Amino acid sequence: MSGFRPVPDVLAHLAGRWRVTRTVRDLAGGEEGRFDGTTVFSRLPEGGLLHEESGTFTWQGVARPATRTLRFLPGHAPGTADVRFADGRPFHELDLTSGRYVAGHPCAADHYRGEFTVLDADHWRTVWRVAGPAKDLVLTTEYAREAETTG
Repeated sequence: MSGFRPVPDVLAHLAGRWRVTRTVRDLAGGEEGRFDGTTVFSRLPEGGLLHEESGTFTWQGVARPATRTLRFLPGHAPGTADVRFADGRPFHELDLTSGRYVAGHPCAADHYRGEFTVLDADHWRTVWRVAGPAKDLVLTTEYAREAETTG
């Protein structure tokens, strides 16, 4: 048993609001930053999800507002996603049918390697290792589903 929770449909699983905590470690310089905020996955009219992240990023003692927008579109295989930047450029595929997935993304001379793991129905994690001439980072993000409110 892998210890990961298989997800038959990544888009259905991610839909909703998530509390986000991210640590950013600069392996070259030793600095560490932190992001605290929320990610909302809302339905797109054409199918898929709009990923909108907002919160506060603290680096070297300075806190700043931070946002990020991605598009999670239906993937080529059932239950998977094609993750795109807000402007439509490809980012990576995402297949959580085994509960774990490793993705790659080249960015200029740097390379991003992301490991996605589903811990249970309400918790998942990403660990991105960014290596190259411009960056030497590890970004670890913990997601916890927020309870839906009515009213």
